[in-house]
Amino acid sequence: MVEQVSGVAIAGIIFSMVVSIGLPVLLLILAKVKMHTRIADAAIGAGTFVLFALVLEQALHMVVLDAAEDVFLENIWLYALYAGLAAGLFEETGRFLAMKHWMKKSLSRESSLMYGVGHGGIEAILLVGFSSISNLITVMMINGGEIESAFSMLDGAAREEAVQGLSVLWTTPGYQFFLAGIERVSAVVLHICLSYLVYRAVKYGMRKYYFVAIGIHFLVDAVTVFLANSVSLVLLEAVLLVAVGILAVVVRRMYREEAERY
Repeated sequence: MVEQVSGVAIAGIIFSMVVSIGLPVLLLILAKVKMHTRIADAAIGAGTFVLFALVLEQALHMVVLDAAEDVFLENIWLYALYAGLAAGLFEETGRFLAMKHWMKKSLSRESSLMYGVGHGGIEAILLVGFSSISNLITVMMINGGEIESAFSMLDGAAREEAVQGLSVLWTTPGYQFFLAGIERVSAVVLHICLSYLVYRAVKYGMRKYYFVAIGIHFLVDAVTVFLANSVSLVLLEAVLLVAVGILAVVVRRMYREEAERY
């Protein structure tokens, strides 16, 4: 049976949609106006994410998960380690190569932040923004009775399968739809911070920062995967916000010290 989606859930979907699309756009404008950076640097960040995370990393997952899916299903900690390491290696290596080769002439501390806006921004838009738009359209159809009418034309098994596929929209507690937007705030800030660390590795030949970036990315993703089914989502997002906030304070201090030194 198709049920009405609550107002809280709708508000959460709208919130996540606005944050995941609006935050990257706002940061892009601020970086352009305040720091006089190139929008091209954000485009490089976005393109690098697509290539290394959505194409190359996903190709690896197809091979590895096909060969070891049962092992990962039985050992969540092993899957968490694999997922975190893969994300860290692919995304931070992509970041390093992009800054070293594609941003060679424009690389600066300001452009590294713009790169991070592009990298984290396109991830937010593709992973949460578009899905939120799709969810909102579906919810409007559900609450308007259009989905029920469409499902009435299906046979029993097909109708049950279709309803089951959409049931998450009315069975999920409404407040949880806000968490996707909150998680994207943490993710975008994280990508900006990691971009600055990798910039230091490229600009000054301090390769330790490249490995630090991989380590941080690995820890965040691995811990998220491991804890996702063992603690409440609210607690998980709160921990991530605090951790990323601490990282942002440290990186901000490094950024200011570099500005004063050079």
